[in-house]
Amino acid sequence: MNEALSGTAFEMTFAFWCIPLAMFLPLVWVGIAKSMAKGYDNRQPREWLATLEGRAKRANWAQQNSYEAFPPFAAAVIVAHLTGSAQLTIDIIAGLFILLRIAHGITYIADKDMLRSLLWLGGYGCTLALFIV
Repeated sequence: MNEALSGTAFEMTFAFWCIPLAMFLPLVWVGIAKSMAKGYDNRQPREWLATLEGRAKRANWAQQNSYEAFPPFAAAVIVAHLTGSAQLTIDIIAGLFILLRIAHGITYIADKDMLRSLLWLGGYGCTLALFIV
C-alpha cells in the first residue's frame, strides 16, 4: 500500500496546501463583488448578485469560474500524489495554477478578456499536467 494512503507517512505538501487556497479564491472574488456594489441582500444573495453590473458583475463571474475550476484541480493534485510523481514537480505546477488563477480573477475584474482567456488556459493546462505527471 502507498505510504500516503496508509496514514503513517502523510504530510501536507505545498501542493496539498494549494487545494484550500484554490477553495478560498471564490470567496475573495465574491467579497470584491459585494464590496463594489451597494444594497447587498443576504436573504436573496443570488438574485442580488445577478443584478450587478460592470466590475462587480465581473468579480461575481470570477467567483463562479473559480468554483468551476476547483474540483478538477483538487482531484489532479490528489491523483499526482497518489501516482508517486516527483513532489517538486507537483508543487511547482500547483503553485503555478494558484498564481494563474489569481491573475485570471484580476483580469476578469479588469475586463481584459484576451489575457484572461490565456490565463484560464494556463490554469487548465496545469490541471491537465498534474494528471499527466
